[in-house]
Amino acid sequence: MLPGAVIGWDMSAALALGDALGIPPLAMAELLPAVEAVMVTKLNEQMDHSHGRETG
Repeated sequence: MLPGAVIGWDMSAALALGDALGIPPLAMAELLPAVEAVMVTKLNEQMDHSHGRETG
């Protein structure tokens, strides 16, 4: 846990959401890591911007 930063998703919840949407578990296991990486980066950039910090 890092105050003011997103470090990852709850993968159990993400897999459960995929299951509820009818997405095959193999597809979720293949796609989630890439999607999570982009979303974590973008959320942290957005939080940095809203706090007046420049990003990389």
